Amino acid sequence: MQRPIAIPGVAAAGMLPFLASAALYLFLVGESKSARAAAPGTTTGIFTDQRIVEANTEPQNWLTTGRTYGEARFSPLTEINDSNAGLLGLVWFYDLDTRRGQESTPLVVDGVLYTTSAWSKIQAFDAVTGELLWQFDPKVPGAHAVKACCDVVNRGAAYWNGKIYVGSIDGRLIAVDAMSGKQVWSTQTTDPRKNYTITGAPRVVKGRIIIGNGGAEYGVRGYVSAYDAETGKLAWRFYIVPGKPGVKDGAASDKILETLASKTWSGNWWNEAGGGGGGTAWDSMAYDPDLDLLYIGTGNSAYWNKKYRSPGDGDNLFVSSILALRPETGEYV
Repeated sequence: MQRPIAIPGVAAAGMLPFLASAALYLFLVGESKSARAAAPGTTTGIFTDQRIVEANTEPQNWLTTGRTYGEARFSPLTEINDSNAGLLGLVWFYDLDTRRGQESTPLVVDGVLYTTSAWSKIQAFDAVTGELLWQFDPKVPGAHAVKACCDVVNRGAAYWNGKIYVGSIDGRLIAVDAMSGKQVWSTQTTDPRKNYTITGAPRVVKGRIIIGNGGAEYGVRGYVSAYDAETGKLAWRFYIVPGKPGVKDGAASDKILETLASKTWSGNWWNEAGGGGGGTAWDSMAYDPDLDLLYIGTGNSAYWNKKYRSPGDGDNLFVSSILALRPETGEYV
């Protein structure tokens, strides 16, 4: 029979064993420091970049999908280690209302655990007791699942100034009130007629909610967009691959695609029937606050076979690359 680990802050929860999932038990360890600062779901304070920059000063929280802007996903908490990990046991669990894939990294903000599940739903729990505070369902049309290469998964949410942000599998970016679970705003970030999806977690930098998309396997042209966190208004967009020669997108990427990237392509790559170029940025991003650079990992090309995609010489920029952009403007660096 497993016995509880006596760690400060857990006594208030009845000295229960810790949850066996690393993504969840991390936050119960530090519960005594701030989870009791406010009743779950009542956080209303201003949330700035600096709080994420200084994430190590509040290790009981997990404020962004990678915990810090560097996306290392490493907790500095030390009370669970190789000498007592074998004593861990279940504190609470919650049965989700789906059997589809689950790939979310939870957030914890001041005692509330926010996670996402298949079909782009969001849940808010009391991190100590496991009580479900609310669930938000964006009601994604089931027919959209055919556009998702790898199930209707969702990899997580973002938090900023009392709102939770999620990208939906049908291409919407949605802001939800973190206390009530009610929708604040929603914007369609992709063309719903094309084979775009969103499974990645949004990132937030300087009041911009940054989101990419997926669909390179099905012939789309990838891009990253930034939206005002309070209003949902588009701030900038950066296309990963050039479009039809001579046609501008009116985007932050226009100049660099024309002067650099387009020279690395050949044939009719811009024709969707010929692949669309691909290069979708479907999840990986990181931000360096010292350099003020947003790093974006881009995905595979479409078609995969170069003789169909781009039969001449060239690197086909910017597929399978790392891009550095200015987070406020999308300027290429």
